[in-house]
Amino acid sequence: MTSRSTAHRPGSGPAPVLAALLDLLIPARCAGCGDGHTGLCPPCRALLDGTAAGPAGPLRPPPGLPPVHAAAPYAGPVRQLLLAHKERGALRLAAPLGRALAAAVRSATGPGAAPLLLVPVPSAAAATRARGHDPMLRLARAAARELRRGGVATLVAPVLRQARPVADQAGLGAAERHRNLHGALTVPARLAGRLAGHRLVLVDDLVTTGASLAEAARALRAAGCPPRAAATVAAVARRGPGPGRRGAPAGEAGLSPGR
Repeated sequence: MTSRSTAHRPGSGPAPVLAALLDLLIPARCAGCGDGHTGLCPPCRALLDGTAAGPAGPLRPPPGLPPVHAAAPYAGPVRQLLLAHKERGALRLAAPLGRALAAAVRSATGPGAAPLLLVPVPSAAAATRARGHDPMLRLARAAARELRRGGVATLVAPVLRQARPVADQAGLGAAERHRNLHGALTVPARLAGRLAGHRLVLVDDLVTTGASLAEAARALRAAGCPPRAAATVAAVARRGPGPGRRGAPAGEAGLSPGR
């Protein structure tokens, strides 16, 4: 499962506040490539421009995984940017990462009359408390702002909740991760009513095996609100061509577990 929770107010812990102050006092090197003193250099920003957004996801998707679109491969600077935002509280990256997520949402949904509702995949509350902010909820809100600027009515609905604890996903294969996560999420009945009349899109920062997105989709379907699609900032590279899927450059080792 991803390491986020919607129960904690984003940005309220000491880590993101300190990071924001340091951003003001000390010129930051690019979080993607480490070059210069620009925070995010033009070449790394270009990797998030959304022009590569398209179908993504594992070659052998778990049962129930909706169509997934991603904005970029999870490799090199993109990987570093996501880690900097999530683990090191580089909050200045929320806007460019959110724009990339918005591009993936547009790719996944196409035109449509109904308003969009972005449903972020939640995380363990302990991880969110340790980070001091909720990175995925922040990215979902940034993506919604970008979509609204483009004329697409979009709201964010953090309605998924943890139903039970899960084991550490590190070292588990795709099928084991799916079994580990099955039944781990739920939508409380009091929140399900918010979802009617919208095009639901699951959003996450990263897709690897698809286990977390499949479990989130299962929970939404159980609440009577199946998602239209899923969108992520980045996707781990596939190992070969897939029917109806777009390939991606090779990824890196040491990927975050659980997705």
